[in-house]
Amino acid sequence: MSKIPPHIIDEIMQTSRIEEVIGEFVNLKRAGSNLKGLSPFTDEKTPSFVVSPAKQIFKCFSTSKGGTVVSFLMEKEHYSYPEALRWLADKYGIQIPEEAPATAEQLAAISERESLYIINEFAKDHFFKNLHETEEGKAIALSYFEERGFRKDIIEKFQLGYCLNTGDDLTKAALGKGYKLEYLEKVGLVKSKEERQFDFFRGRVMFPIQSVTGRVLGFGGRTLFTDKKIAKYFNSPESIIYNKSEILYGLFYSKGDIIKYDNCFLCEGYTDVISMYQAGIQNVVSSSGTSLTKEQIKLIRRYTQNITILYDGDAAGIKASFRGIDLILEEGMNVKVVLFPEGEDPDSYSKKATSSELELYIKDHTQDFISFKADILLKGGETDPIKKAELIRDVVQSVALIPDQITRSVYIQSIANQFDISEQIVSNELIKFRKNTVAKQLQEPEIAALPVDKPEATTYLATTGNQEETTHFNEYDLIRIMVRYGTRIIHVDQQNEEGKSLKVETTVLELIHHELDKDELTFSNQLYGKIYSLLIEGLNKNELYSPSYLKRMEDQSIVVFVTDIESQDQELSAKWFSKYNIVTRSEGDRMNELVMNAIYSFKSAKIEEKIIFIRKQLEKADELEDTELMDLLAEQMAYEKIKIIFAEKLGRIILR
Repeated sequence: MSKIPPHIIDEIMQTSRIEEVIGEFVNLKRAGSNLKGLSPFTDEKTPSFVVSPAKQIFKCFSTSKGGTVVSFLMEKEHYSYPEALRWLADKYGIQIPEEAPATAEQLAAISERESLYIINEFAKDHFFKNLHETEEGKAIALSYFEERGFRKDIIEKFQLGYCLNTGDDLTKAALGKGYKLEYLEKVGLVKSKEERQFDFFRGRVMFPIQSVTGRVLGFGGRTLFTDKKIAKYFNSPESIIYNKSEILYGLFYSKGDIIKYDNCFLCEGYTDVISMYQAGIQNVVSSSGTSLTKEQIKLIRRYTQNITILYDGDAAGIKASFRGIDLILEEGMNVKVVLFPEGEDPDSYSKKATSSELELYIKDHTQDFISFKADILLKGGETDPIKKAELIRDVVQSVALIPDQITRSVYIQSIANQFDISEQIVSNELIKFRKNTVAKQLQEPEIAALPVDKPEATTYLATTGNQEETTHFNEYDLIRIMVRYGTRIIHVDQQNEEGKSLKVETTVLELIHHELDKDELTFSNQLYGKIYSLLIEGLNKNELYSPSYLKRMEDQSIVVFVTDIESQDQELSAKWFSKYNIVTRSEGDRMNELVMNAIYSFKSAKIEEKIIFIRKQLEKADELEDTELMDLLAEQMAYEKIKIIFAEKLGRIILR
């Protein structure tokens, strides 16, 4: 993969809007000048994920992850740095210079994960081509889709395809392109038997399964044969890029409408999604025939708190799905249900009805899940008191999973009215279930701790006795100032040849570099040393690197560090002065004091390290020559004097 020119990277970073990109993954809501939502990296019920459109950064306070729009794509979609840039370039229509076609050797050098993505993309295109350009595809598969009522534009949008029934059509084409058999087998496209390879999905119409960003993770294949011995659907096997419990079919196309309408329609199969989408209801996804999982629920919750489940008339299937719906309630989400007429499902009904009729049916037949569950369970058991008691407990157990107390109280009233029993009895039963639920939650380990705020230097130095930690903090503070304010102009006192004091103009970065360079001081922390070297490299080229430049670096450890610094900035309201006539001082208002204190603290910590080292040497005084001992004592005294000078400049009292 060829290198993207720096000026193109600049254009991509300047054009990309972080709030637009992350908005495709997370339901963001305005919170002052920022946007807030649930973390896409961990399970949380209180939003701690913040996006700053002004600074074009994000910060996840649950996991301490942060960075730019590129960092987000690398973290969320596991893209490499060039892949994330290319994804953004494609989204915003930025042309990247042509690159030479990848050779077999280059393909082999790409990571396994990326190889699997490339192979799936190739297979998707191959299946789509089969559907439209082969006699078998047009006669069998395309006619099948057309008979199902799928329009040409919908077939193209969902990239539906066909795997020829010849046995090894895809296998030959993929191996001919230089793709590894090993990777073809890993994504489940090819099977090997007795040194013979064949297409796993042969003779099936193909439904590409995509990630939230549109990458092909796997496939669903439906047989067109009526033989009952042949499985109706095959899905790709799980791999490092495909985990069916964490994927919802159609989410790539529907996420925008889910956010727009603040509701997600959940159905069972691929064709349900496609038919609903074609009918104009496009905030729809499918669990692809699998039982609903916590991961899938969390995926929906990033975009909305509301789920409407679309059921066909199969009572056994409905009862089997109750466990998944309990998981939705447990996540604190709102669940509604629509039951289609007997013998109908979302696919078939949307074909018979017009778009307006379908919308009206859904509107008129939407009911809350608790009432729906009670109705389903009551059928056939109304006259048996024991069965009725069991059914009530079953319904109350679902309500007990709801985290919100007010919502639970409303449902208690509803259940009491529906079953004609005392609210107190329902409430007592619910309390029993809640005790078990809360006890279970308390036993679960915490997923992630919130980050600890970095303390002020004076507090830190006064409370810690660990010199290594003290040094680390002072290194952090100094590199933070260089990154945050390195380009700022300040005026410092300097004596001329005649001994007169003059004000000299310089930048913060140049001053700090001068002070560290004259004493030959370096950073012991690897990341800080890397950033410092980068800044000085720019200085030597007469360039001052700003935070925005550093955020474009490929090295994400640097990007995250800069983002963390920017996410700590607190913007003070102008009303403090305009309304209350109170003047507030920021770091920028006391730049000279800030910089010099950081330099002296940094040097003081380095001197303390030297003194500690000398003291350890002096502990072995019996093993030292007299001259060595005298040299060490003299060196220690010199450092102690310098330490006192720095302490005076910093306004600290040295206690020994």
